[in-house]
Amino acid sequence: MPTTAEGPGPRLVLYSRPGCHLCDAARDLVASVAAERGEPWVEVDVDAGGTARDGRTLAAAYGELLPVVEVDGARVGYWQIDRDRLVDALAASSQA
Repeated sequence: MPTTAEGPGPRLVLYSRPGCHLCDAARDLVASVAAERGEPWVEVDVDAGGTARDGRTLAAAYGELLPVVEVDGARVGYWQIDRDRLVDALAASSQA
């Protein structure tokens, strides 16, 4: 999960890259679901640098799977993101 100077970032994260048409569709979906639920989210460009939890670059960790959506650090989907699965993951993690 990305962090900021204030601490952990939003629990809903979209990993993407410019020029990725599936990423464009995922961005629209994530923005819509987040708005409906009042959920903050962040988009991370894997080509802008950064390191994944396993120590690899973000591009190496996520590049073949883009877009990737995570909730609380757990992968919810990749390539084509399923709206119901995303909503269920957000609801489940809110109740945990």
